[in-house]
Amino acid sequence: MTSASRPSDLDPAVAARLKRSPDGLVPAIAQQYDTGEVLMLGWMDDEALHRTLTTGRATYWSRSRQEYWVKGDTSGHVQHVKAVALDCDADTVLVKVDQVGAACHTGTRTCFDSDVLPLSQ
Repeated sequence: MTSASRPSDLDPAVAARLKRSPDGLVPAIAQQYDTGEVLMLGWMDDEALHRTLTTGRATYWSRSRQEYWVKGDTSGHVQHVKAVALDCDADTVLVKVDQVGAACHTGTRTCFDSDVLPLSQ
């Protein structure tokens, strides 16, 4: 079953606005709500977004495992959702969270702190 074909209780008005990839997903950026720190990028389909909006816990679709995962259920590194927004094109979700522990699967606070690329001057 592809992501796009899974049933969802997402508000139809929100679902109609989303611009998904061919596999039915939208990128979801997790950001620390009070500092603006960018924590990670995950993927959501309609049902993952619905679960995120209704449970207060960030829920993603794992492309590798082909299943939903609630951030922190196995690691304890929970993302408590404070706000969710769509970008101007409705093709990316911004999830403002209160991150407990590491956001990255490598055990670091953010997925974007260990491989900073040099800028040409």
